[in-house]
Amino acid sequence: MSHPVIGVIGGSGLYEMEGMTDIRPITVETPFGPPSDAYVTGTLDGVRMIFLPRHGRGHRLLPSEVNYRANIWGMKSLGVQRIISVSAVGSLKEEIVPGHIVIPDQFIDRTKGIRKDTFFGDGVVGHVQFADPLCADLSGWLFHAAQEAGATVHRGGAYVCMEGPAFSTRAESLLYRSFGAAVIGMTNLTEAKLAREAEICYGTIALSTDYDCWHETHDDVSIEAILTIIGNNVTMAKNIIRHAIGKIGALRPCPCASALQYAVITDRSMIPAVTREKLEIIIGKYF
Repeated sequence: MSHPVIGVIGGSGLYEMEGMTDIRPITVETPFGPPSDAYVTGTLDGVRMIFLPRHGRGHRLLPSEVNYRANIWGMKSLGVQRIISVSAVGSLKEEIVPGHIVIPDQFIDRTKGIRKDTFFGDGVVGHVQFADPLCADLSGWLFHAAQEAGATVHRGGAYVCMEGPAFSTRAESLLYRSFGAAVIGMTNLTEAKLAREAEICYGTIALSTDYDCWHETHDDVSIEAILTIIGNNVTMAKNIIRHAIGKIGALRPCPCASALQYAVITDRSMIPAVTREKLEIIIGKYF
C-alpha cells in the first residue's frame, strides 16, 4: 500500500522516534515570510514524514506570533497531504482527566482577529466549507491509533481556540463549560482553517494537561503542572503517531482534498499576477 506524505506539527522532539531514518532539516522560504523553524524530514516504517515545531525550537513564539500561513504553505510545498497536530489543551469536562487524550471534531473561535488565518485577500476571494473543520477520516485513524497505543482517549468534542497568552479567567472558563466544549487551547483552529484552504487533511491529538481554572477541587492551571503532564504524554503521542501512519492510505475520498474546487469566486482574469504566483501551489490546479 502506498502512503501519503504526513506532516506533524507540535513540539520540537516529536521526530525523535525510535526507528526514524534519513532525518535531516529542510529550510523553506515562503511568500508569507519564515515558518516557525526549519522542517525536519524523516522516514518511519516506510512513510515520509515532515515535522515542524509550532512555537520554534526552544518555544520562542507566542500563539499569536506563530506564522501559521508560512507553516502550512511550507507543508504544502513539501508535498504534505495530511497534518497531525499534537497539542496541549485544558480540559473543560470532568471526564477528560489530565493525562487523557482527546480527538476533537469541532472548534469554537475565541481569537481576536489579529492572526492571519487565510491565504485569500490581495485581489482574490475564496470561501471554503468549514462546517466540519477536522478531517473525519484522519480523526478516525488517530482515535483508533490512540486506542491501540493504550491511551485513555475521548472521540469528538469542541476545541475552544482562545487568543492567549494568558490563560482563561474563571468566568471565561465557566462560560466555555456552558458551551458544552471539551477542551481549550490557543493554536489549532488557525492551523485547521489554513490546512482546509490548502486542501490538506488536518487532525488533532489533544493532550489534556489540566482542568483550566473551573474545577473547584483541582489547582488552577499552572505552567509547572502542564510541563509535568506534557512530559508524561510525549511518549504516548509518539506511539499514537506510529500506530496511525500505518493506517493512512494514499487515497483521499474526504472533502478536504477538493475543498477549493468551488471556493474561489474572483474572476480569474482579475486576480493580480503577484497574488496568483504567491498562491500557485494552493489554487494553481484550478486555474
